[in-house]
This record gives sequence, structure tokens and C-alpha cells, in this order.
Amino acid sequence: MSFQDLEAGRPLGSRQNLNNGKQDATQAVASGIFQINTAVSTFQRLVNTLGTPKDTPELREKLHKTRIHIGQLVKDTSAKLKQASESDHRAEVSASKKVTDAKLAKDFQAVLKEFQKAQRLAAERETAYTPFVPQAVPPSSYAAGEVDTRSDESAEQRGLLVQSRRQEVLLLDNEIAFNEAIIEERDQGIQEIQQQIGEVNEIFKDLAVLVHEQGTMIDDIGTHIENSRAATVQAKSHLVKAAKTQRSNSSLVNIYSSVLIFINYTQSCARHLFATGDICNCDSDRDHSTGSLINKLIQCD
Repeated sequence: MSFQDLEAGRPLGSRQNLNNGKQDATQAVASGIFQINTAVSTFQRLVNTLGTPKDTPELREKLHKTRIHIGQLVKDTSAKLKQASESDHRAEVSASKKVTDAKLAKDFQAVLKEFQKAQRLAAERETAYTPFVPQAVPPSSYAAGEVDTRSDESAEQRGLLVQSRRQEVLLLDNEIAFNEAIIEERDQGIQEIQQQIGEVNEIFKDLAVLVHEQGTMIDDIGTHIENSRAATVQAKSHLVKAAKTQRSNSSLVNIYSSVLIFINYTQSCARHLFATGDICNCDSDRDHSTGSLINKLIQCD
């Protein structure tokens, strides 16, 4: 079973490992690739949102969690694929399982390429854009940017003015601190992306070696199949020739048998004629000719 079977909605099948009823390595790889493909599609949609008004800290957090989830799936699936490939070197493993594992390795390689592309795009956009943060609303008395400076304002009004300014400064400080935290978090996220890109690249290199080895194995299987097919064709040709020879020999045997039967028959009749004396009752030498003898043999019953 390959990843396409899972994507098409086909069941995993009933083949299970006897240990605690767990999936065997091949089934685990197929399931892992399916989950990775689904998660990568979600990751790509989130990456495409970066730099838009929907690019919020909440979206960055969701993007981060999705990336971590995919990374773990990639590690687990890679380990299962190595386990399945190692078992393929045993003599008792069927050719169909080897072919299935080779197809899964190529499917895994393809979905990793898509994830790598999305990772690089995410790193570029997270570096270029900061998440959108709604601006704090200043106090209503300063919404228009005007201050009442009438000479007859009371001390109470001046106190409220000072308090409002302090609140505005505090909000500004908080916004600056928040933006700095966002930038720091963004830088940390970019570092995590770069680290994960490196990890996926290493897995991709190991996978390329594995795909090459499995390709050689599949080529060997194909060679054996072609050799078996050629041997089968040659064997059929020999069988046809043998059948024709047998029919020819059978015809010769039938002819030889007929000749022998005739010879035995004539000898029997000759003995009968000599025994009865009919062959000696000829009136002249002409009666002892070959034609006369044959006629008598034919008349013999």
C-alpha cells in the first residue's frame, strides 16, 4: 500500500504485527506520510497569510505549533521507513513489500520537498513582516490631540490632565515593550525555522540514499522478473518443439508398426500355405512367380 492509497481513502488493510496488535512499519510509514501531507497543506495556508492583515501573534503561534508538529511527524516517519527498509533485506520478504516500501520512500521524499519549500517561504516572510497588533486607544480627552488650556481651569482639571498624560506614556511604554517582545519572538521563531530546515535537510539526504538503495533493489527484482519471463518463453518454445517431435515420432512408429503387422501377417499366411500344400499345386513354373505367391497369400485367411 502506498501513500496514494491512503489519500484516495482506501483502508489500511488488516495486516498487523503480532506484537500487541500494532501496525507494521510499512503501514506506519503510509499513515505518517498521509498525516504529514495534511499538516503541510495547513502550514502552507498559514504561510500565505504572513504579511497580510490576518498576520497576528495568534497566527504566528499557530504556525509555530504546526511546524513543530510536522517536524515530529517527519522524524517518526523517517525512523519507521528505515525500519521497514532494513527488513526488506531479509530473504523471506516478498517482492511486493519491497516495491511498496520503495514507493512510500518516494512519496515521503516528495512531501518533504513541499515542506522544505514552505519552510523557506515562512522564514523569508517572518523576517520581512511583523505581526499586526491593534493600536491602543488613547484617552478620550486626547483623541483629537487637543488640550484645554483655558486660564480659568481648576486645579482638579489640571490633575486629571497630568494623570491622562501619564496613562498615555504608560500605554506607549507598554506598546514599545510589547513590540520588542514580538520582535524577539519573531527572531526566535526564525532561528527555530532555520534549525528545523537543517534537520529536515539531513533527513532528506538520508532519504535520498535510501531511495537509491531501494531503486537498486527494485531494479534487481525487475531483472529477475525479466529473466524468469525469458526463461518461461524459452521453456514454452522447447515444449512446442518437443510436442512436434513427439507427434512426428509417433507417426513413424505407426508406420513401422503397420509394416511389422503386415510382415507378420504374410509370414503367417506363407506358413499356412506351405503346411496345406497349396503352394505346391502349381501346374507350371509360372505358378511359382511372385504374383502367384502373393495372390495365394491374399487368399489365405
